[in-house]
Amino acid sequence: PTRFMSGTPSPRVAVVDYGAGNLRSVAKALERSALAVEVVSDAAALRHFDALVVPGVGAFADAMANLRAKGIGDAVQSAIASGKPYLGLCLGLQVLFESSDEHGLTPGLGVLPGRIERFPANHRLHVPHIGWNQARWRGAHPIAAQLPREDAYYFVHSYRVVGAEEADVAGTTDYGGEFTSAVARGNVFAVQFHPEKSQAAGKRVLDAFGDWLRAC
Repeated sequence: PTRFMSGTPSPRVAVVDYGAGNLRSVAKALERSALAVEVVSDAAALRHFDALVVPGVGAFADAMANLRAKGIGDAVQSAIASGKPYLGLCLGLQVLFESSDEHGLTPGLGVLPGRIERFPANHRLHVPHIGWNQARWRGAHPIAAQLPREDAYYFVHSYRVVGAEEADVAGTTDYGGEFTSAVARGNVFAVQFHPEKSQAAGKRVLDAFGDWLRAC
């Protein structure tokens, strides 16, 4: 990634529009963390940005169909492979993995090993997982390293990561058992929760993302 020195313009961040919604609230939250943000729906245009943020709410299969149809999936994979910083939020975390069993088996982008599965049926466990819950950070990624060891964030999801490589797990959350709520590998960082809905705790995550970009 390009190195941003003191006094240079803020990194240009693309919030990737692939029809999965929640774009404006994410863009506004990033702007509050002093980042230059643009919502982008054109795959070719993504190469002109310094970092990508992929948010999303909805079904995995629909998200992957949109990513493939628009050519954005290929552009995102190429950007990640080139070393461009990537921040995934909620569905933007899930699409990084190899597959999901939501509405039938659907291949993902395959950036990280692992799969997405529904929370297990359990009469004591409400699915979807909605509301505030703790994430416990671990690992040495520059974003996680800036955050409190544990903080509360806002979640809305019925599916979670299964089978991630231990080295990729940057955060965990307990909901009927521990699950992976954040992942990190090199220039990729992604969270299952919604920072844009998580008030001060979410802003700390996006501030740390901005600091990471400026240090890259």
